[in-house]
Amino acid sequence: METRRVPVTRDGLERLKAELEELKEVRRPQIVAEVAEARSHGDLRENAAYDAARHDQAMNEKRIGELEALLRSAVIMDEDEVRDRDSVGIGSTVVVDFEGDEERYTIVGAIEAKPAAGLISNESPIGKALLGKRPGQDAFVMTPGGQTKLTVKRIEG
Repeated sequence: METRRVPVTRDGLERLKAELEELKEVRRPQIVAEVAEARSHGDLRENAAYDAARHDQAMNEKRIGELEALLRSAVIMDEDEVRDRDSVGIGSTVVVDFEGDEERYTIVGAIEAKPAAGLISNESPIGKALLGKRPGQDAFVMTPGGQTKLTVKRIEG
């Protein structure tokens, strides 16, 4: 079975590696200490602190596994391709007019997307609509409220 290759920017790859290191080197030992402390309180059947620590441990290990899988499938975008500022592509930071408001998005690979931080996936509806657009061009996106128009104002370095 072939692994799906996922595009990622160099910065995004570094952020993912840093998160993985934090989870393994800092968070994992903290959780192990929390489990041991909770275990020392006796009866595990009615020990909420133990249950919570074990849940945290499971979630941490799950995220570590996800990050390791993501990093195995990550392909760093060609820097020359990312640096093309004539049209929107992966790695582009684009300023758009979105219903009268100026919004700034950086188009990234799906594995590094964080919409709340303005990092939107190239596979998201907005990301797909913006790819290939040039300043002055409109992109149309289907939203729960209907079709929305975004106008590309500029592409930033």
